[in-house]
Amino acid sequence: MGSVNKVILVGNLGRDAELKFTPNGFPISSFSLATSERRKVKDETWQDHTEWHRIRVLGKTAESLQDYLKKGKQIYVEGRLQSNSWDDKETGHKRYMTEVIADRIQLLSSGAAAATTRADDGAALGDYPAEALPVGEEMTTTPFDDQDIPF
Repeated sequence: MGSVNKVILVGNLGRDAELKFTPNGFPISSFSLATSERRKVKDETWQDHTEWHRIRVLGKTAESLQDYLKKGKQIYVEGRLQSNSWDDKETGHKRYMTEVIADRIQLLSSGAAAATTRADDGAALGDYPAEALPVGEEMTTTPFDDQDIPF
C-alpha cells in the first residue's frame, strides 16, 4: 500500500498573506492560519486551544488570491506537509520547520462574495487548485521564529 500526505484545515488567517517571488519570478505567498478547538481540562472546565500553521501557496494561485487572503478571513485549505531543516549559524543547532503547501484554497468568511470572482484562466477563486513548483525552480525557505506568531 502507498502512503498519503494530505492536510485539511479550516481556520482564520493570523496575518495578511505575504507575496514574494523566487529569483526566476515564480510567485509564492505565505501566511499563518489559526485553528481552534475546545478541550476539557482537569477541573472539568473547558479551555480553548489554538494551533498555528504556516501555509504556502504557489504559482499563479498565489498572485490571484493575494487580495483576498487578509488577516481574520476564514478559509478552507487542502494541501500536503513539507518539512525543512537548516543549521542555525548563531547557535550551531539544527532547526526544523513544517509547513502546509496548499493544493486548494476556498474562501469561507464574509468576504466570500469574492470567491465567485473568476481568474484569468476561468477557474473560480473560491475553489482554486494551487500549482507545484516548476522543474528546476528553487524555493527559499525562511526560518520560523516567534515574530511570525501574530500575538
